Amino acid sequence: MIGRLSGVALAWLGVIVALDSGPLHAQVAAQRLTEPDASYPEAFSLVQGLLELPDGRVMIADPLGQALVIADLEVGAADTLGSVGQGPEEYRQPDGVFALPGDSVLLVDLGNARLTVIAPDGSFGATMPIAQERPGPGPGLLIVLPRAVDSRGRVYFQPFGGARGPQLLDSAAVVRWDRGSGAMDTVAMVKLPEMRQSRSGGPGSQAVMIMPVPLSPQDAWSVSWDGCVAVARADPYHVEWIQEDGGVIRSEAIQFEPVRIRRADKLEWVEGLGGGVSINIRVENGQRRMAMSRGGGGREEPDIDSLDWPDNKPAFADNGVRVTPEGDMWVQRHMAAGEPIEFDVFGANAELKGKVIVPAGREIVGFGRGTVYAVRTDDLGLQWLERYRRAGS
Repeated sequence: MIGRLSGVALAWLGVIVALDSGPLHAQVAAQRLTEPDASYPEAFSLVQGLLELPDGRVMIADPLGQALVIADLEVGAADTLGSVGQGPEEYRQPDGVFALPGDSVLLVDLGNARLTVIAPDGSFGATMPIAQERPGPGPGLLIVLPRAVDSRGRVYFQPFGGARGPQLLDSAAVVRWDRGSGAMDTVAMVKLPEMRQSRSGGPGSQAVMIMPVPLSPQDAWSVSWDGCVAVARADPYHVEWIQEDGGVIRSEAIQFEPVRIRRADKLEWVEGLGGGVSINIRVENGQRRMAMSRGGGGREEPDIDSLDWPDNKPAFADNGVRVTPEGDMWVQRHMAAGEPIEFDVFGANAELKGKVIVPAGREIVGFGRGTVYAVRTDDLGLQWLERYRRAGS
């Protein structure tokens, strides 16, 4: 352990329970999160990964700040795990943290392109490369960037590109990877956004750029701790729980009022491009080298007026599905830029059971037992962590 940050946590709570009804929409209870019950007093560069630990503290992965910390919001202090580097007990861009069985944690070390197991005592254990050989005949790589891990330690991810490199596809597989046996199987198929592709360079040194069509409808997904896949379908908007045995629990179509796209929404979408992952794979003298990083520093932003924008936003955000420890599915609805964010909450039966309204300017980064964690980004681009209490906790 190195370093210790200190400060004072806030301890106040404000929750208003109201009723909300949308067009052609059954009336459901809505919880409005108003004030955090705790806030961390120091800023982060980017809270990309957050996991509430069994003792109530949170492990935070900050890839831009190159920091992996365990923070106690009750006392406003944090311990730093490991250090920056390429060796044991080190990382270069800690990007995600996922619970494993036995209170261990799976760390996504993007900068070193590897996955690392962290023991409950904070020690670093086994590592494995993010790039895995594609199973079956023929050469190829699968980039395993975890979206979820279940109670058996299986990793869920969505491959991009194909065996022959980046391709324009209209759908993608949700793949479950057993780290022990190496077995991979497809557990769902999801719709991708519309994409545009451009190429530059020549043989042996060709750059391929793939860009999504702004705010085009796409499916979103996550996975519960018991291994059920939660999917929000874009057309028409509804949700599905895909069970371990392949059975599907499906909601009815959810009616919603489309949000018209205005200039502020276009600017918001372009600003969000800066947090993506860059992957560079080169073959030199028969040796394959891969570099990965998060953050778009120095990347030229597209001219918003040159892009082909739809009239309205789709129902929900890309990557807009989260599953709480209690097994509810939260779907982040698209709102007008600058407005409070709404989440539709679905139970295990796929029925809409409520809404949660998050203050404007906040982004949810994780859940705990009866808690939800959000960040507020200031004018300097720094992020401030807040914890809220969910209804019934």
